[in-house]
Amino acid sequence: MINVTVYRSNNQITAFELSGHAESGPYGYDLVCAGVSAVSIGAVNAVMELCETNLEIEQGKEGGYLHVTIPASLDASVMENVQLLFEGMYISLKSIENEYSKFIKIYSK
Repeated sequence: MINVTVYRSNNQITAFELSGHAESGPYGYDLVCAGVSAVSIGAVNAVMELCETNLEIEQGKEGGYLHVTIPASLDASVMENVQLLFEGMYISLKSIENEYSKFIKIYSK
């Protein structure tokens, strides 16, 4: 199971963590894992490229783990764009959870 935890402060995403493996199909054919990976890595790449922002990123060497922290020191207009992109990621992950709840669970803290 993939566990996603989204950390918030004052209704803004401050960090998120993905851990585990969906195991919804054979290695290389796991559509849930592929979808979650594409959505999360795509959002991280979009933030770094479009917002010209460095994020604190920790990844597991064997996959199955991603922790991203948004720097609190961002300019307000940049933070607004970062939030929009990561809220889009959150909505996409919730859509995956709605369809494949046996393989992914999302928590908010």
